[in-house]
Amino acid sequence: MFGAHDQPSLQAPAAIGSYARGCAAGLVRLPETGPTWQAMRLSRNRNWGHPEAIAYVQDLSREARRIGWQGLYVGDISQPRGGPMTSGHASHQIGLDIDIWMRPPHRLDLSRAEREAISSISVRSADQRSVTSHWTPQHHALLRAAASDPRVDRIFVAAAVKIEMCRTATRADTPWLQRIRPAVGHNYHFHVRLRCPADSPGCETQTPTVAELSNGGNGCDDTLQWWVTDFLDPPRRQRTEPAPPRRRHPREFTMADLPNQCAGVLNAP
Repeated sequence: MFGAHDQPSLQAPAAIGSYARGCAAGLVRLPETGPTWQAMRLSRNRNWGHPEAIAYVQDLSREARRIGWQGLYVGDISQPRGGPMTSGHASHQIGLDIDIWMRPPHRLDLSRAEREAISSISVRSADQRSVTSHWTPQHHALLRAAASDPRVDRIFVAAAVKIEMCRTATRADTPWLQRIRPAVGHNYHFHVRLRCPADSPGCETQTPTVAELSNGGNGCDDTLQWWVTDFLDPPRRQRTEPAPPRRRHPREFTMADLPNQCAGVLNAP
């Protein structure tokens, strides 16, 4: 129902509900091409976001130019009215999630067809334990800049990326490095999640907070221990243990699963 809309609602901007169970009013479109960015996979029509998200992308793309990249290739943000996507992501529903490709742009004048054909690059090894030769000091600098922005709640990366960043971490890195969190499936891009903006009282902040996850540290101790052991080499489940229940995917949601305000967003002009 949300994926069927190709334009945003004519309402004041607002993120409604949670990142994985919500919608968004008054989203704005990231222009397909800018001086320091290009939106990729335009056929998906997912280059829509809360105004703060669009401003963040443009600011970070200028920072990418300063660290030595031409700019950014920007992946999915949200559908025009947010909501559960027709395919792919479980989150990206309220206009505050942004995927940034790990591939440094080689051109910023790609055609629509070229943006459909080109792919990003993986910076994670096949065994998931280390970064590849594609990982560069510029990647580190870009993620530091991305996470240092006060608009950011957390950034999801492949576990190998977090481990590599922890390897060279100092105490001075703690304020931003704690926001870099390992997550499955983020070796081709990093996923920025912004805090709820002031204009969105119906936006639900993610819990636990990053500070709670890291206990005031940089998140490196639990990362190095849990991801390298229990995740990559999990203990065998005893036969007597019940299998965990299957989580519903947002594609299975109905309107009853979303905040009441989302009906108004869906039906607005």
